[in-house]
Amino acid sequence: MTPLALTDDQLERYARHIVLKEIGGAGQARLLSADVAVVGAGGIGSPAILYLAAAGVGTIRVIDDDAVALSNLQRQVLFGTDEIGAPKAESAMAAVARLNPDVKLIPINARIDAGNAALMLRDADVVLDGCDSFATRLAVADCTQKLRIPLVSAAVGPFEGQLATYRGWEAGKPCYRCLVGSPQDAPERNCSETGVIGALTGVIGSLAALEVIRALVPFGDDMAGRLLLADLLSMRFRTVAVPKDPACQGCAVELCAS
Repeated sequence: MTPLALTDDQLERYARHIVLKEIGGAGQARLLSADVAVVGAGGIGSPAILYLAAAGVGTIRVIDDDAVALSNLQRQVLFGTDEIGAPKAESAMAAVARLNPDVKLIPINARIDAGNAALMLRDADVVLDGCDSFATRLAVADCTQKLRIPLVSAAVGPFEGQLATYRGWEAGKPCYRCLVGSPQDAPERNCSETGVIGALTGVIGSLAALEVIRALVPFGDDMAGRLLLADLLSMRFRTVAVPKDPACQGCAVELCAS
């Protein structure tokens, strides 16, 4: 990333960032120069995209092959009723254009998989995965591990959420497969089957955006190697350590096609 000089309008727009000693003008310039890929523009991706755009992340790639449905609007705050049937990635581009003209959103109306992940994620500074497919999560995780791109991974259940950052190529830091292993027959579940409280996705999506910003402009305690667990039924948050698995195939083998 090449830091940019801030204009007068940008100094005003991002003033609340700039006064933070942990970010400042140099950190804001880094955000404006950054390229972030977001996998999934659903419940997690919607608030994350909005907060990344508001923060001035210069380029956001949104990878999603789905269209807006009426049932999405209970939690996917990026979209409106008049956008039902429209491609989510295209609608995200329109929403971000209204919010912040500094940000270039690149809509990718396709499903990411092991065969195309390297092309879609190439040269990203950080990847945020908030998709609802376990197979897609594995493909994204394997690719970011090979390309050495920090991965912010977020997921939700009916009243639960989890969030972690993975940099498994670093000594002592786990990759996503250190946590989940190499399951061959993990059941696919999504919120249409299990349900989800809408505001939960806003909480986890916002925290995911925060972790992307932390990865771009390091501040506070590093989340790599830790997993945040949220239980909204009991309103409890806790963080657990995720150790690096010495037998992890994700750390040992480059699984993503080049």
